[in-house]
Amino acid sequence: MPADLHCHTKLSDSSLGIDDLIVLAQKRGITTIAITDRDCQAGTVRGKIIGERRGITVIPGVELSATDTKRGNNVEILCYLSDSPDRLEGLCHRNIVQRKKASQLMTLKIAHKYPITPELVLKCATGATAVFEQHIMHALFECGLTDRIYGELYNELFSPESPENVLVKVTYPDAAEVIEAIHEAGGVAVLAHPAVSNCFELMEELTEKGILDGIEVYHPENTPEQTEMLKKFAKDKALLALGGTEFKGMYSKNKVSIGDCLTPDADVKALMSYKTKMKKKKAAMEK
Repeated sequence: MPADLHCHTKLSDSSLGIDDLIVLAQKRGITTIAITDRDCQAGTVRGKIIGERRGITVIPGVELSATDTKRGNNVEILCYLSDSPDRLEGLCHRNIVQRKKASQLMTLKIAHKYPITPELVLKCATGATAVFEQHIMHALFECGLTDRIYGELYNELFSPESPENVLVKVTYPDAAEVIEAIHEAGGVAVLAHPAVSNCFELMEELTEKGILDGIEVYHPENTPEQTEMLKKFAKDKALLALGGTEFKGMYSKNKVSIGDCLTPDADVKALMSYKTKMKKKKAAMEK
């Protein structure tokens, strides 16, 4: 069955809890999903247990923050099916600490301009491992200062092009280092939404190094042309071609629900058999 391999929960930057996420998947007839919270693996065990009760297969995952050091841009690397997820906890913790510092500074900047308090922002982020931009916008929404999470006010505060932005630069580990950590934990490393993040050069460089396992081909913000280009790139370079909605509940950037963007069945099967295939290939090369 096709699968939605990019779903977030309230543990990171989504408005929906794990239980509700899985119920939604069930109601929409999606039998396989992956929980890929930002720098947080806490939902994977609970997700698997609840999924089994509901007849939903929950593939363990995490979306790790990284930096394209050469170009100075932040990117994300998806990790799936890690054998030793505990080995990634240190990386997750360091990323969360950096994000917390940045969000505190951004919240203080906004509180000087608009009548919100850090306490309200933290209330909106209850249950999350860190404060994200969406939580700050939620607080502004609660105070009647905007009627949506994304819009003019969001662009004013968080667009790099805006002269009024409150952005605080966060430098995460280099993308290659993050991929190395994923492999050391026995996971599969996939570059998240290269079209949305505009990191095609990084995608090519990581592929040339032979360290990337796959790319996120399917994403609701892709144009049809971008999806076809990424699909061809994955095929030509023998990479996994995965994807999903990047579902975040009401914090999603566009109107999207679980299952609106799916990874085809053949690609899901390729992911599930990938590590076995790589082990056989490695063993054959060592003979």
